[in-house]
Amino acid sequence: MVCDIFGIIGGDARQVYLARSMQGDGHEVLICCLENARDTAGLRQTGLHSLVERCKNIILPLPATRDGRCLNTPFSNLEVRLDGDFAGLFLESRVFGGMMNKLTGTSPLWRGIDCRDYYSREELVTGNAYLTAEGAVGLAIQEYEGSLCGSRCLVTGFGRIGKALCMMLRGMGARVLCSARNARDLTAIRSIGCEALCYNELGRPFDLIFNTVPALVLDAPVLRSQRGDTMIIELASAPGGIDLEEAGSLGLRVLSAPSIPGRMSPKASGELIKETVYNMLSEDRKEMV
Repeated sequence: MVCDIFGIIGGDARQVYLARSMQGDGHEVLICCLENARDTAGLRQTGLHSLVERCKNIILPLPATRDGRCLNTPFSNLEVRLDGDFAGLFLESRVFGGMMNKLTGTSPLWRGIDCRDYYSREELVTGNAYLTAEGAVGLAIQEYEGSLCGSRCLVTGFGRIGKALCMMLRGMGARVLCSARNARDLTAIRSIGCEALCYNELGRPFDLIFNTVPALVLDAPVLRSQRGDTMIIELASAPGGIDLEEAGSLGLRVLSAPSIPGRMSPKASGELIKETVYNMLSEDRKEMV
């Protein structure tokens, strides 16, 4: 690949590993809004305006923003407001970011900016699903007082994360039950050796529950069917799929695990972002030939 100058703004540990990996590939890399991150020695930190002036290719975090008001910068003391002034910095840039809808809705200027959502790419979403499942299993091993082998594990939803979880848990000797809505998914669940459930069949006790559905599926009747030591791991995006008030009143333990790849496997997640950005740039170059 042709050596480029990349600017990386904000984000978590994934962006630090992303910067290091791109630099190792021979690219010049500038970073901004990562001044409180660990392991940044050898990376060139600079101000926002200086970075944008130097770099044609800008990489924003995953997600680019959590609240739709400020850039996602957990390792910075700087609050970067998302408005017309911010968007105007990138009129001559090629901008890559994850989950960009909230960001691009902050100014009409984004309609004239070359911006790409790397989280819309199948290679990243699929890879991220496996990292999420792996992290969820690791969290369960760390926090659950029993053994996964022989435990009754419910996975709600049979999307990318749900499929990866079913295969990992089954490989560890767990008894895996998975819920889905359509007949095709129910058949696929049975075909990989798991028990398929409709959502009206969840009113039974489980040892662990992994929720991947961002809609209320673990409601009060389901939660009341659980034992006091049932552990629930929330993997879905907001608003999640658990009646947290009811779970709290019942004393059930709920672990919230948002952005788990960024916390438990940031190096692998950073590599996924890098490869996806490289793929997008490579496709651009092929179109120009």
